[in-house]
This record gives sequence, C-alpha cells and structure tokens, in this order.
Amino acid sequence: MPRASAAHAAQTAQSVLGSATDLFASQGFVDVSLDDVATAVGVTRGAVYHHYRSKAGLFGAVVDRLQSQVAAAVVAAAKEAGPLPSDQLRAGSHAFLDAITSGTAARILLIDAPSVVGWQEWRRLDAENSAAHLRDALRNVGVPDDLLDATTAQLSGAMNEAALWIAQQENTDVARVQAHSALDRLLATYHS
Repeated sequence: MPRASAAHAAQTAQSVLGSATDLFASQGFVDVSLDDVATAVGVTRGAVYHHYRSKAGLFGAVVDRLQSQVAAAVVAAAKEAGPLPSDQLRAGSHAFLDAITSGTAARILLIDAPSVVGWQEWRRLDAENSAAHLRDALRNVGVPDDLLDATTAQLSGAMNEAALWIAQQENTDVARVQAHSALDRLLATYHS
C-alpha cells in the first residue's frame, strides 16, 4: 500500500505542477491562487500546500522545471548540430529562442520569475541552466576568458529581450522568423 500511496502522491505533485504552469502562464503569478490550482487538478488546497508549501514554493518549482526544459532543448540542439563549435552555438541559441517563446516559458521565466523568486535566484537558475551552456559554447568558439562572462551576459540578455519582443507581437510566427534572422547576424562573429 505505501508504494501506491507514494506513486499517487508523486502523480498528484506532477499534476499540480502541470496545472500551475498552465495557470501561471495564462494569468500570471499575481492572478493565480492556490485554490485555482487545486480546483484545476481536482485536489484540496491542503494537497497543494503539502507538496509545495506555498504559492511561492509552487512557482519556484515551476520556474525550476521550465529552466531545465529550456536548457535540455539547448543541449539537444547543440548535440545535433554536428562537431563545429560555431554550429553548436548557433543551434543552441536558436533552440533557446524557440523553447522560451513556445508554450508557457516566456511569461513565467522572463516576466514573473525575476520579481517572484528574486533577481539573485533568477540569475542563479539561469546561470545553472541555459547560460551555463551558452558560456561553454562561447568558450568553444574562441571567446577569450577575459571576455567570456561579459559576452555571455550580453548575448543572453539579447536573446531574453528577443523572446520578450516575440511574445508581445501580434504575429509571433513572423516575429520569431525576424528574431532568428537577427540572431544569426549577432552570431556571425563566431562562425568558423
């Protein structure tokens, strides 16, 4: 019986996380209550508290999961790009832009997360996920160590701003194409 209870608890936690992700993405952190999440999943508010302790705790788990998913997309694209570091940088950068602007990630990660989890925590999560892969890719294309942190910050910032810009456009498909073209121009410096 404990196994079934543990499995059920894990499933409940994942269901809460999935529903919270959808609600935070569509309504924003401020406008979502734990009652809203519980109702969407069909559990009590106490069940949500049991797994995540607070609304901020639940939001932090959502941010962590989305950061990991975006980073996984970056890594997968870079691996598929072949052996050239410049191709890996390009593919990973484009995958980041697509991953963060498709689905639920942009509003949660770029708009709400810095204020909800705090700027330092947001920076830490970014540094451990996508920015870490970007830094490695920039090192691999020959960015010197004394410029590596500054280059990573600037390119990461440019891609985050592009993602926000895409999310605000009426036609996000056209905006995404334009953002990818602009990104290629930025990355042309690192073509080998």
